[in-house]
Amino acid sequence: MATGKNKAKLFKSIELFAGAGGLAIGLEKAGFDHIGLVEFNRAAAETLKINRPDWNVLCEDVSKVAQRDLTKEFKIKRNELDLLSGGAPCQSFSYAGKRLGLEDVRGTMFFHYATFLRKLQPKMFLFENVKGLLSHDKGKTYQTILDIFEDEGYVTFHQVLNAWDYNNPQKRERLITIGIRKDLASRVKFEFPKPHKYKPVLKDVKLDVNPDKDHCARYSDAKKKVFALVPPGGYWRDIDPDIAKEYMKTCWEMEGGRTGILRRISLEEPSLAVLTNPGMKQTDRCHPLEVRPFSVRENARFQSFPENWKFAGKLMEQYKQVGNAVPVNLAKDIGVQIAKVLKEV
Repeated sequence: MATGKNKAKLFKSIELFAGAGGLAIGLEKAGFDHIGLVEFNRAAAETLKINRPDWNVLCEDVSKVAQRDLTKEFKIKRNELDLLSGGAPCQSFSYAGKRLGLEDVRGTMFFHYATFLRKLQPKMFLFENVKGLLSHDKGKTYQTILDIFEDEGYVTFHQVLNAWDYNNPQKRERLITIGIRKDLASRVKFEFPKPHKYKPVLKDVKLDVNPDKDHCARYSDAKKKVFALVPPGGYWRDIDPDIAKEYMKTCWEMEGGRTGILRRISLEEPSLAVLTNPGMKQTDRCHPLEVRPFSVRENARFQSFPENWKFAGKLMEQYKQVGNAVPVNLAKDIGVQIAKVLKEV
């Protein structure tokens, strides 16, 4: 971490919906100094404070923070902030065929993100979200978001990026939207990061050996017995159909491949998208070498968190924090591209 004289050279950022810090760590690695992070969940906020005592972490409802004088709150003038980052949860807007403005989406989490934009007018913003936002409400939700970004004075660029292309041993797609303030946009060019040539798989990651119950969830004896039959790289189709049918119950009649059920990852492939709950029947991910879910630390490695990054709260709360995070290495690569633009500015 940069301190003293070096810190003055870093770009200043504020992050909303900061979670356990995946996006924030990546941006820090790319040269950003976080002057404020807002996170409502107590355990996630505690995670941030434990690992980065010098970060200004506000464990508050973002709606209340957004109402305040943000220039005083974060000791920065309007137009001076380099970057606003974060990803508001996806919510429907009341859409009646008309173009919606900021006041029309009041009450949503996105409204508070856009309020920060309006009040601080940062040079750039990073808005990340699930890929499904593109098709949500037949594309109307995302179009409304883009319209509001334009109304607030920004030129936007967006692309779906897969974390596996950016040095993360995990298939995880995120919709990344970048905004540049209009008075700066004509002078600079933003380009999304290019995929890395090598895409890591599980054999590239340190895996735990028999972690204890304080660090890893457990299968029931019945579930463990069934999973023991599944080969690495396999799923329910790779075992006796009668056993699979008994395990799957109502899921057996569902349409589609149901490839997430009784899924055991092999060492030769990346993790599927890390989830917030390791025990959901329709999205099972079994360890390749042991009959168990992945541990919190293994999931954190798939998300490219630093090995020494500690997670606060009870076990399931830790799983949730890791599963909700933006992969660190993906965030870093995006941050490097944002920093290139800011250097030109």
